[in-house]
Amino acid sequence: MLVLVAPGQGAQTPGFLTPWLELPGATDRVSAWSDAIGLDLAHYGTKADAEEIRDTAVAQPLLVAAGILSAAALGAVTPGAVAGHSVGEITAASFAGVLDDTAALTLVRRRGLAMAEAAAITETGMSALLGGDPEVSVAHLEKLGLTPANVNGAGQIVAAGTLEQLAALNEDKPEGVRKVVPLKVAGAFHTRHMAPAVDKLAEAAKALVPADPQVTYVSNKDGRSVATGAEIVERLVGQVANPVRWDLCMETFKELGATALIEVSPGGTLVGLAKRALPGVQTLALKTPDDLDAARALIAEHAA
Repeated sequence: MLVLVAPGQGAQTPGFLTPWLELPGATDRVSAWSDAIGLDLAHYGTKADAEEIRDTAVAQPLLVAAGILSAAALGAVTPGAVAGHSVGEITAASFAGVLDDTAALTLVRRRGLAMAEAAAITETGMSALLGGDPEVSVAHLEKLGLTPANVNGAGQIVAAGTLEQLAALNEDKPEGVRKVVPLKVAGAFHTRHMAPAVDKLAEAAKALVPADPQVTYVSNKDGRSVATGAEIVERLVGQVANPVRWDLCMETFKELGATALIEVSPGGTLVGLAKRALPGVQTLALKTPDDLDAARALIAEHAA
């Protein structure tokens, strides 16, 4: 059984969209999306530097566009399940047929702007904890006033909070944690700091007409599969201020009988987690179109 997943913010790197725009029809699709949302996706995906694409209002639409574009390049594929990490949940909603491409890009543009505005209220950020026992780490984070915003499985937790709290964490790591790595994001996402974005996203969501998912859609909220488009959109709205439970998503992949996992562009992060948490599951990250042939071979072997 094949699982198709989409990465979250922080996966972007300068120029990562360049090779994907060389595919037939890709430039026209991206141009149409850019016009629809008022953001030059091609520019930011090919010419912008790391600081420019760190901007939440830019990074989020760019990631969703890249995910949809790279998934389309796979050709006709029916995965057994789909999921996305954080903003990747909107990409996954497109995979599942819940939102069409333009609706997904429009929603993520509103999401990115709303979260950027919320992040500007207080200087906040996120850092990944490498190693350590999750229970020990969570207790330590709470002591420092930080939130375990992403529980990613395979021993990885992402802490979020003010820059002062993150600096304190760097000086006072939980027992067993080898390293604290700052992430390329501009705010404490999936925490109370994002509460102002929830209302704005809820307002934007009123214009959507979601369809029910055509394949199993696994939610970040609790790792549960969600059967209706309306509930998926409701969860997408609330999730910006709630922790991502990717560990529970991977548990669900296991329960569903996953045998292969493909991560769309810019792939790598979720494949790395799957390799540690889902032994025996074949994995592949779509980094460039050079990976498409290997991905199609995996699809032929594992997809429905």
